[in-house]
Amino acid sequence: MAERINFSATINGQKVGPMNLPQDLMMIELLQEYLNLTGTRLSCGQGVCSACRIIVDDPVRGSYTVPACVTGIAWLNGKSVRTIEGIAEQDDQGSPLPSAIQKAFLEHFSFQCSYCTPGFVNAATVLVEQLEGSPIPADKVEDAVLEALDAHICRCTGYVRYYQAVRDVILKTPGLTTENPAATERAS
Repeated sequence: MAERINFSATINGQKVGPMNLPQDLMMIELLQEYLNLTGTRLSCGQGVCSACRIIVDDPVRGSYTVPACVTGIAWLNGKSVRTIEGIAEQDDQGSPLPSAIQKAFLEHFSFQCSYCTPGFVNAATVLVEQLEGSPIPADKVEDAVLEALDAHICRCTGYVRYYQAVRDVILKTPGLTTENPAATERAS
């Protein structure tokens, strides 16, 4: 018989628990089977493809993603987590509005089957949040996007549109990039 734990967390801004659950339950199972949050997708089941990536909001480390398929609930007990359902913003009436990343993915037709899209959206969201606190030169955006999305596997699109969408959000959002020192020197 598996040991059990009293699991509590903040998921998409809502307190969850305490729930008495099997200690070895994976986060993907909690989200889909217990909380009916089905936007996080199970694909490889080995933490390799990144389709199931969710965001952990750590007050010290900042936001980062983890694969929900191989991350046990015991590891996330007491933490704050966001899934694809928690990425959208809200209008004045509380209705969901797509985030800048979600809008860009739609505008660039960045997906076909969309199975891997939640993982891409979450990784791109974390990148944008990191850049809000630590902007980079505009000529480093391509490298930052590649690094942030490199672990994600998509079998449909060839990645180009995902990368373009994220790059466009970063370059069009004030404060995410700094002036390129090399360009400034050449202009002088």
